[in-house]
Amino acid sequence: MSRVDPICSAGVGSLSVRSSGRPEWTIRVVESQPAEPTAAEVAALAELDEPALVQACLSGMRQAFDILVERHRRAVYQLCYRYVGNHEDASDLTQDVFLRAYRGLKSFRGQASLGTWLYRIGVNVCLNKVSARKPPTQNIDENAQIPDTAPDPLSNVFRAERAVQVREAIAKLPERQRTTLILRMYHEMSHQEIADVLGSSVGAVKANFFHALNNLKRILHASR
Repeated sequence: MSRVDPICSAGVGSLSVRSSGRPEWTIRVVESQPAEPTAAEVAALAELDEPALVQACLSGMRQAFDILVERHRRAVYQLCYRYVGNHEDASDLTQDVFLRAYRGLKSFRGQASLGTWLYRIGVNVCLNKVSARKPPTQNIDENAQIPDTAPDPLSNVFRAERAVQVREAIAKLPERQRTTLILRMYHEMSHQEIADVLGSSVGAVKANFFHALNNLKRILHASR
């Protein structure tokens, strides 16, 4: 009995064809796997910019995503820590952010930077994790005239021994105010960058920041 085993690269499976008095033909169909990159290719990835790394990752080079994680892990972790206030939960949330980013990388269109896109995922993941306790506050008018010179950014307060009280007070802010304050004060993002993360206008970001600072001062004063 003769046998022919052609190898194809479209799908996975097998097919046998029998006919009385005729040879049996067995066709094996296997899925082709991308070749592992060489050490030189992996080393060259570190020199690529982020759009090129995204394309390399989408083409099947998982090592490219490892480099993206290494570049942004610290910033994403710090963002998560600002929301939950402990290292264990922050680490779990950071992993969740990058897992969602990996699964959704095909949807990344490059309109904003990869860092902005990761912050957007991070904010959503964190807000799903923590529940905001909303204190009474004034409504925010996106068209309100907010001066470019913000109130005292409380830099002295952030560096003071009352760091725990500050974190607790930030947790009481409405979601948008809290996120804006965290991105502005801790991550030193511009109003435009924050607007890109939140999908809002620069005017709304300025208003959120303005009211967040005032509400934070009020909460801290009340806690004395």
